Amino acid sequence: MDANTDYKQTLILPQTSFPMRANLPQNEPHTYAKWRKERIYHRLKNAHSQSKQSFVLHDGPPYANGHLHIGHALNKILKDIIVKYHYFKGENIRYTPGWDCHGLPIEQQVEQKLGKAKKDSLDKTKLRELCREHARKFIDIQSQEFQDLGVFGDFENPYKTMDFAFEAQIYRLLIELVKAGLLAQRSKPIYWSWACETALADAEVEYEDKQSDSIFVAFALENESAKKLGITQGKIIIWTTTPWTLPANVAIALSPNESYVLTTNGYIVASALYEKVRANLLANLDIGEIDKHFQSTQLEGLKAINPLNSRESLIILGEHVSMNDGTGAVHTAPGHGEDDYYVGLKYDLAVIMPVDDSGNFSPLIESMQLVPKEYVHKFVGKHIFDTHKDIFEILGDALLQKSVITHSYPHCWRSHKPVIYRATTQWFILLDKPFYEGQTLKELALSELQKVRFYPSNGRNRISSMIENRPDWCISRQRDWGVPIAFFVDKNTGEPLLDIAVLEHIASLFEQKGCDVWWSEDIEQLLPTSYKHLANQLSKSKHILDVWFDSGSTWSAVLENKYRCKGNTYDAGYHPADMYLEGSDQHRGWFQSSLLLSCAVAKIAPYKQILTHGFTFDRDGEKMSKSKGNVIAPSMIIKVHGSEILRLWVALSHYQSDQNISEEILKQVSEQYRKIRNTIRFLLANAPHSPQDKVGKDELGQIDRWILARCDEVFGEAYAYFGEYEFVKAFGVVMNFLTNELSGIYLDLCKDILYCDSLHSTRRKAIQSTMLMLLHRLLHFIAPVLTYTANEAFEHASTAFKGDYKDIFDIPNITCAQHYNLALSADFDYLLAIREQFTECLDNLKKQKKLKSSLEVTLYAPKALPLLKEWLIISQVRADSINTTIEELARFSVNGEEFIITRAQEGRCERCWQFVVQDSSALCERCAGVIESR
Repeated sequence: MDANTDYKQTLILPQTSFPMRANLPQNEPHTYAKWRKERIYHRLKNAHSQSKQSFVLHDGPPYANGHLHIGHALNKILKDIIVKYHYFKGENIRYTPGWDCHGLPIEQQVEQKLGKAKKDSLDKTKLRELCREHARKFIDIQSQEFQDLGVFGDFENPYKTMDFAFEAQIYRLLIELVKAGLLAQRSKPIYWSWACETALADAEVEYEDKQSDSIFVAFALENESAKKLGITQGKIIIWTTTPWTLPANVAIALSPNESYVLTTNGYIVASALYEKVRANLLANLDIGEIDKHFQSTQLEGLKAINPLNSRESLIILGEHVSMNDGTGAVHTAPGHGEDDYYVGLKYDLAVIMPVDDSGNFSPLIESMQLVPKEYVHKFVGKHIFDTHKDIFEILGDALLQKSVITHSYPHCWRSHKPVIYRATTQWFILLDKPFYEGQTLKELALSELQKVRFYPSNGRNRISSMIENRPDWCISRQRDWGVPIAFFVDKNTGEPLLDIAVLEHIASLFEQKGCDVWWSEDIEQLLPTSYKHLANQLSKSKHILDVWFDSGSTWSAVLENKYRCKGNTYDAGYHPADMYLEGSDQHRGWFQSSLLLSCAVAKIAPYKQILTHGFTFDRDGEKMSKSKGNVIAPSMIIKVHGSEILRLWVALSHYQSDQNISEEILKQVSEQYRKIRNTIRFLLANAPHSPQDKVGKDELGQIDRWILARCDEVFGEAYAYFGEYEFVKAFGVVMNFLTNELSGIYLDLCKDILYCDSLHSTRRKAIQSTMLMLLHRLLHFIAPVLTYTANEAFEHASTAFKGDYKDIFDIPNITCAQHYNLALSADFDYLLAIREQFTECLDNLKKQKKLKSSLEVTLYAPKALPLLKEWLIISQVRADSINTTIEELARFSVNGEEFIITRAQEGRCERCWQFVVQDSSALCERCAGVIESR
């Protein structure tokens, strides 16, 4: 060939059918449909059935209402990554998705469609069927949307809390609580949503700012009580931000360890708060100077008069009375407050409740004379928050001051209306009653939490403090769509019939026909034969179970244990599960309800590990809402970018904190994806085509051994991070390796040998074999996250890579050391230091336009370094002295040794472009040999 020959045709350029452009939105759905058709999850869950290691992730049920949002995607993708990670570790996996189907939101949706009047006129069973249809519809929608995210699981047989067998098992747990003596019915103040007309669990309460009337009111001591103190008159000042509770006042609580003062103007307040109270009231009233001191114990048992209705108010002592604000005297209405209720038990105080389900004052306000007779018509049937003006008018001079404050106040999570404390007859799970080996349920739960591993670790303290401080769990609700608290009640005594034979008979009916039978069949039909004679004297309880009881029962109904649902077909694993994974808000929700029910019945925690993630916001950290126009739906991301980008966003996120997502962020993730994809493509294009092209360990070069050793180190570290579910750190380590050592060094320096050596060159085959191993490790690493991409790469891989593997799910995690002896004779720390200094000098020379390429360099080194020419991608390395006629372009030192950069003096080989030939029209010895062999 002459000098004008185009030698490009003689180069062995990389070839692969793996496309550069992924076209994920178009291609992913076809693969996902194929996997569903092949029932890929069922294959995976049985693939490692002989393994001694298993991993069960128990799904926290999303609510079957509405399309998925980004929070759902974050949650389900995280679960999928973790389950797949354990699968690719060679473990026996189980993941059964599920849905929470009962509860108020679905009932509200149905009500909105029907209208409240039509809904109220419907037969209960018809209404419940409409709720069931609504849930079915969104289970189908959400199931498809989850699978569109590339999520694997037993979607063919998910658990649904509205399935008959599931409803029966929920009820059976209730029976177990009866047997354990942990269930009680009593009148107690609880969070009440007057807007939704139902009791609320702690987890259903959110705190928002609210404006409230703040008032100071004087309660005059009753005459006999004043005499006992040796004073002519005394007026205890109370402070409250809930004036509407004053009609139900029965006591005034003082701190048991504080002293109180009587002022010269006859007012009584805590000594510690005297100055603060006087300053607060000074604009309207001078309460006077301190006249006398009393210990609170001297006031205990005395009586004051409620200025709203002239009823007596007993003075009591309570540890809950704070000296931080107020007056040190707390208005006490046991029907309207948790602390009031408990201190009321100690003093046997009456629980007055004049407020109905809708938050309006009831006729009790009249029958108990809770306001003056002439004002009754202004209260009965009127909403409590609308009565303050009338209360202030009645109080008259006893109202010392009123103002409006803004403070954090509990609100209903659905209606977003302020909630109230309201005493109602409800069913409770007793947390502080000893029931198992002398322990209370609360104590057992706290003990079990010490055995659980938390990610992040502070989760244990968070849930523990919540359980330590929580009151008994109110499990009854006053709605229609849920599992009934199916107890019969004696009409004469009001007592529930809790005979186990009756309860278990009802459970069997629920399993056969669903719990709708509680409404559709009469009492005699619901009773076992030996109890039918009691039908006329019994009525049905109208409560349903808190939906948190439903979801807290999933460990029993779904997981493999002695309490599992009879006849269910779930293949979901065992109890306790290895992991529960949900948002951090579930410390107060599902994690707690599951823990309490599992400890109550099975006496152990339902999980070995808890992992939590944060919430998702827009790019500015704002909560997403339709009104703001900042909602990014998973379906839209998939349509534009593909699910792989969303999955990689999850893996690259510090998910344990709150996460932002935006189009800009997704574009950045897409750049990371392209880097991974391009690396895979290069490795695929240069890997050997057949197993015969691979070389043995003795034929690997030192640089090949170095990159393989680094590969083991990097992926070993990355897998260690995976083991702690630190995906962002794992990808950080790998991406750094791909960018700097693999692409930045190894793949770059290999190009000359890959392109220019002969097809059968041993060193070329060594590099190809090395790339095959690198590809194997990279695909195995990304497979839990970028499952589609890893499998796509597998499909385009050569037979040398595929071997007997069917697809990506077959490849094991084989380290490079398992295949090759990676002993290194070269000092690569030294070589890396040389490369760093050389690259800096070369960059400067390029900026000065003295050199265009590293191949133009001859490097003078202090000693012979056989790898240096290849390592630096230069044309020549010389260990002799530099000729004085040769221009020195730059020099650098490493470990005190000098290196000199000069321009190559030889001519350029027109095929490989190395400056190594005497005659610029000639080919180098290597290229000439390749051409000749062709």
